[in-house]
Amino acid sequence: MKPTLVILAAGMGSRYGGNKQTDAFGPSGETIMEYTIYDAIRAGFGKVVFVIKRSMKDTFEPEIKEKVGDRIDLAFVYQELDVLPDGLTVPEGREKPWGTGHALWVSKDEVDVPFSMANADDFYGFDGMKTMVDALNKLDNSKIGGCIVGYELSNTLSDHGSVNRGVCETENGYLTGIKECIGIYKEDGKIFYEDGEEKIELTGEEPVSMNLMGYTTPVYQLMEEGFVEFFNEKSHLPKSEYLTPEIFEEMMAKGVNIPVPTTTSSWFGVTYQEDKPFVVEKLNELIDAGEYPDNLWA
Repeated sequence: MKPTLVILAAGMGSRYGGNKQTDAFGPSGETIMEYTIYDAIRAGFGKVVFVIKRSMKDTFEPEIKEKVGDRIDLAFVYQELDVLPDGLTVPEGREKPWGTGHALWVSKDEVDVPFSMANADDFYGFDGMKTMVDALNKLDNSKIGGCIVGYELSNTLSDHGSVNRGVCETENGYLTGIKECIGIYKEDGKIFYEDGEEKIELTGEEPVSMNLMGYTTPVYQLMEEGFVEFFNEKSHLPKSEYLTPEIFEEMMAKGVNIPVPTTTSSWFGVTYQEDKPFVVEKLNELIDAGEYPDNLWA
């Protein structure tokens, strides 16, 4: 069976100043997410599951269904604070979503084959999608397994502010760790982030995870166990989150080898409103080069 793509589209983009998941970037009003769906179809995915808020249901779902039609199987699930494993309840005063690990976990009832996750506001490119499909097709879905498509750090930065990136540490093509580098920025042609009071320089060639991550379905149970542990330890902290890199740490702790295939695709996305003209320009360049039509769904 063809693998499934889970697109995380529930975030509201506080630094962007609006809902960047539904903002138009393509010449015919396409969102960035629509380019991911288009590439997923031609790369070999068989289903797309969207993780959204219930408040988006009446507008988001009909629009996607109208545009994509029957080109690929579609499903929608909802990330809400009260969608929790049995026995857990939302702490008083909690408002912040539980994080990307929780967002991925809520898709469990719609996935029965190896699957990948992707962010709705990131452009991954066809080769990125194809690299993931090829990696997923090599996984044994009867046991815990996963993979990460790596992008070159220097191709993932914003000119308009700092970003957070999960830098993949590898040996012989397999993951040995993910270092979450917070506040990566460019300065005088170099790339830095600050760890406490220490200013650390990066080469820009490091493979980074842009949340194009793959899993087998037994990982859902591991996610749930990891989330319950996180919840019991940190749910009282109002800004605590259960993030997808933690899932891979749990997998590696069990001795699972995680391949990190790299892609020739360029990655770009929107973190700030000032990023939008750049993204529009890059999409137009790809259209002019014949990579995409002027209207994806015409």
